[in-house]
Amino acid sequence: MHELGADVVTIGVQPDGININLECGTTHAATLQKAVKQHHADLGIALDGDGDRVMVVDKQGRSYDGDQLVYIIAKHRQQNRKLTGGVVGTLMTNLAIEDQFKKLHIPFLRTNVGDRYVLELLQQKGWQLGGENSGHIICMDKHTTGDGIISALQVLYALRDTHKTLAEFMRGVSLYMQRLINVRISNSFNFNTNKAVNTVRKEAEADLNGNGRLLIRASGTEALIRVMVESKFKQKVNYWTERIAEVVQIASKE
Repeated sequence: MHELGADVVTIGVQPDGININLECGTTHAATLQKAVKQHHADLGIALDGDGDRVMVVDKQGRSYDGDQLVYIIAKHRQQNRKLTGGVVGTLMTNLAIEDQFKKLHIPFLRTNVGDRYVLELLQQKGWQLGGENSGHIICMDKHTTGDGIISALQVLYALRDTHKTLAEFMRGVSLYMQRLINVRISNSFNFNTNKAVNTVRKEAEADLNGNGRLLIRASGTEALIRVMVESKFKQKVNYWTERIAEVVQIASKE
């Protein structure tokens, strides 16, 4: 990005073949947060090992994930009348972001977790922007896959064009708390047809009562059930995540 006039300080750029993502990149925000403050930088950009994910840190050390970055790009494009259609997210997209898109009258659809599913739905709808909270962001007018550098440039353009900070773009948007527990199971366990799991699911949904979201899904690569609860209320998130995970674990052993 120094070609565009930025003063760039690089970290984590000395690979030795085995240190990929080691205490750096999108999965280790603390390293970047420390470096931003140390160098008094305006912001920091983290990529993962193969460069398809991105997260950003502002000068105060606050980190912004894929959900927030997609929101910033979408809001800026809408303001410039350059947003084609709507935005595609996944089952893990924070509910607060979906709520904000509704307020902005930006169509929003969810798909399964995985950037390939985001791409498929974008192509199906003829839209251009989508992504995951992990930092996979697809801008179809720039690229046909997730590219951390291209995604970061879209965010930087929004900030430069509007003279706003990341915090100013996100003002008024409070992400819901999310908690995820992975429960190891046998390959034969089907949680969708289990009476105990369905009962506790209904209890949780009734208690959340529109102020949160529950997601129970099987891992596509391991013998795991992923239990995610999202809400404005931390106590409800912790209680129901642990309660549902416990029921899944017990039911899977019966």
